[in-house]
Amino acid sequence: MLDLENITGKVREIALQAGAFLRNERNGFDRNKVEKKNAHDYVSYVDKESERRIVAQLRELVPEAGFIAEEGSGSLTDEEYCWLVDPLDGTTNFIHNNAPYCVSIALRSKEELLVGVVYEVCRDELYWTHKGSPSYLNDKEIHVSGVSDMDEAFIALGFPYDSNAYKPMAEHIIHQLYGNVGGLRLQGAAAAELCYVAAGRFEARIEGLLGPWDIAAGSIILMNAGGKVTDYRGGSDFYSGREVLATNGKLHDELLKVVGKR
Repeated sequence: MLDLENITGKVREIALQAGAFLRNERNGFDRNKVEKKNAHDYVSYVDKESERRIVAQLRELVPEAGFIAEEGSGSLTDEEYCWLVDPLDGTTNFIHNNAPYCVSIALRSKEELLVGVVYEVCRDELYWTHKGSPSYLNDKEIHVSGVSDMDEAFIALGFPYDSNAYKPMAEHIIHQLYGNVGGLRLQGAAAAELCYVAAGRFEARIEGLLGPWDIAAGSIILMNAGGKVTDYRGGSDFYSGREVLATNGKLHDELLKVVGKR
C-alpha cells in the first residue's frame, strides 16, 4: 500500500525544484534552440531537461511505476502504477515569456488518480492533493466557486495545436458562449487552468485533443476541490485528454449541452 501523503510531499519538492530550473532557464532563454514538433507545437531543451530531472527522481520514489511523459521519457507496459508528467505545460507561453506555465505531475493506479501536483512558476503557486485529501494552494485549502448562473460564468478555453481537427468544435463553443457568459479567456496552459477552476478563479475550462499528462494532475486537484471533470458526453473518457470539460460542478450540465450540441 502506497503512503500517498508521504509521496505527495516528495512530489511537491520535485515540482518546486523543476520550477526553479524553469525559472532560471527562462532568464537566459535562447529562442534559437526551440524545435518544432508539429505545426505551432514547440519543444525546447528546457522541456527535455526538466523531464529528465523529474523522471529520475520519480523512479526512486516509486520504482515499480511506469511513465507517460510528454517528451517521451519512460515506458508503460502493465505496471500497477503510472506517473503522468508534463515537465513544462505552456511551452509556447514560456518561449514568449508569457504567463502561465507550470510543472504537472500525477500518479495513478489502473483504476484511478492517486496524486496530483501542479507548480505554476510565474505566480509561485503550488497546487496539490492526493486521494482522500482536500486540495491545497500552497498550504491553504481551496474550493471551487459557487457560481451557478451562466451569465456570471468566467470560462477558460483551450485551442489545441491540431487546428484542422478541432476548429469546428472551437467555433461552435465560441458561438454558443460568446456574449452569453461572464467572460471567455485563452491562457495556454491546461494544467494551471484546471487548478484555477479548483481555486474558484474560473467556473469552467474546456479543451480537446490534449495529452493525458496535460490534465491528470489538474483533474484530481479540481475534483478534490469540489469540481467535476468529464468528456464532452459526461463520461470518464477525459482521462485520455481527447475531450475535457472541467467545471465547478454547478454549471456542468449546462455546459454539457453546449459541447454536446453540434
